[in-house]
Amino acid sequence: MSSELVIDSSQGESRIALLKDKSLVELHADGEGNKFKVGDIYLGTVKKIVNGLNAAFIDVGYEKDAFLHYQDLGPQINSLNKYTKQLRANAKQSQSLKGFELEPDIEKLGKISNVLSRNQQILVQVVKEPISTKGPRLSCELSIAGRYLVLVPFSNTVNVSKKIRSAEERKRLVRLITSIKPSNFGVIIRTVADGQSVTELDKDLRNLVDIWDKGMEKLPKAKNRDKIVGEMSMASSIIRDLLNESFDAITVEEESTFNQIRSYIKTIAPEKEKIVKLYSGKAKLFESFGIEKQIKSLFGQTVSLPQGGYLIIEHTEALHVVDVNSGNKSNQESDQETTALKTNLVAVKEVARQLRLRDMGGIIVIDFIDMKKADNKKAIFDAMKDEMRGDRSKHTILPLTKFGLMQITRQRVRPEVNIVTKEICPACNGTGKIQASILVADRLEKDLEHIATIQNASNISIGLHPYLHAYFSKGILSKRVKWFLKYFKWVKLIQDSSLPVTEYRFLDESGEEIELNVKNEAE
Repeated sequence: MSSELVIDSSQGESRIALLKDKSLVELHADGEGNKFKVGDIYLGTVKKIVNGLNAAFIDVGYEKDAFLHYQDLGPQINSLNKYTKQLRANAKQSQSLKGFELEPDIEKLGKISNVLSRNQQILVQVVKEPISTKGPRLSCELSIAGRYLVLVPFSNTVNVSKKIRSAEERKRLVRLITSIKPSNFGVIIRTVADGQSVTELDKDLRNLVDIWDKGMEKLPKAKNRDKIVGEMSMASSIIRDLLNESFDAITVEEESTFNQIRSYIKTIAPEKEKIVKLYSGKAKLFESFGIEKQIKSLFGQTVSLPQGGYLIIEHTEALHVVDVNSGNKSNQESDQETTALKTNLVAVKEVARQLRLRDMGGIIVIDFIDMKKADNKKAIFDAMKDEMRGDRSKHTILPLTKFGLMQITRQRVRPEVNIVTKEICPACNGTGKIQASILVADRLEKDLEHIATIQNASNISIGLHPYLHAYFSKGILSKRVKWFLKYFKWVKLIQDSSLPVTEYRFLDESGEEIELNVKNEAE
């Protein structure tokens, strides 16, 4: 199965699409507004201690104080607090952990008031981004993730991913990492480290220690709310976690992002540098790859299934509900049980894809078509486990109940991706009263005449729905050719399926929208 990463930076923020065999499976937005990313380490201040929750609220700069529970302090919180206090008090002290004396572990069932005090400064790491009305969730058990390893300061243990099955390989990795890691740093060995050479692992470890040291150099002079260690960009973190032999293309639209990603891949996997490509096509990047169309079809309330059938996806405050329907497929099989099984198996693949695509978290209830045979129910359960195996979020899947319901819990650390696919008419804003849609071509030509003659704009481009594009460009003596003969200016037409059929945009040569200086008479 081939994997492609497509990064569109044309709308002020990066939109990152992960494709598996040309099919969209993940969609992320990475912009300046997304300040508190999972993995970021901040210097925060304890604002309130709530003994009833055994938790504290920490000021890290978000509009609401972040939440820190006692269980997220980590056993070495006293060592972290001691280190932070020493470094803040003495700027000349070395930030190295070599020779630092660790404090005893805290009690597993202790009270947070015995560890933290109000107005205390503390290093914290974001483990869950702000979602809905809640602020970020924090941890003091700091870690820095690399491609093969995860560095854990104030620890000396070496742990191996449970997914590495070979006992011999596990022993080799533990022995190797134990021999090269610095003191007072623990290491978690990731699944992808299986079979890697000492050179690759040592390079990854050195890079992680360097990130920690550079961050701690900021600590003595840092102000409250300052970011001490920043997680890499969303695109780079996806590449770090997923890059393997099946990854065959990374297409980037913006040159600075292209250079950044190519430099990062050159560091972690030089042999893969050639797969990074700078997009130079005329159409929009997502349009060219068919991603816009997939977004429109996949984020609605109703999602179609191959060979008939469909899903209805409902979101509530407490849980998500997915209803599987057979549609016109019910007449294609010899009996109802076979129809239900085949439709449910197809639905399993799409449900797993939708959970990952929308990043749905919490409790998900799936109402499959009723089946009577126990073997068929088990087949659906096994199929869902197989499909969810590639999901990077922690999840638990329960077998079907006697009512045909499957329950899934899935960890969510970022806000759910929710794209509105229903279009509000730009002319009426949902009131139900619009100008006749057949007049859209006349309005466009009238606006074009004003821009081309009165405003005397040159190098005009028009972004418009594919239907309008076809109307204005088809034929030897097309409307566009007639415009050229009338204004002596060639107008470039850009297909944009993200626009409603009754909406269009005039753009200048730099891609900025051209505003009409006067209102249309029709308005």
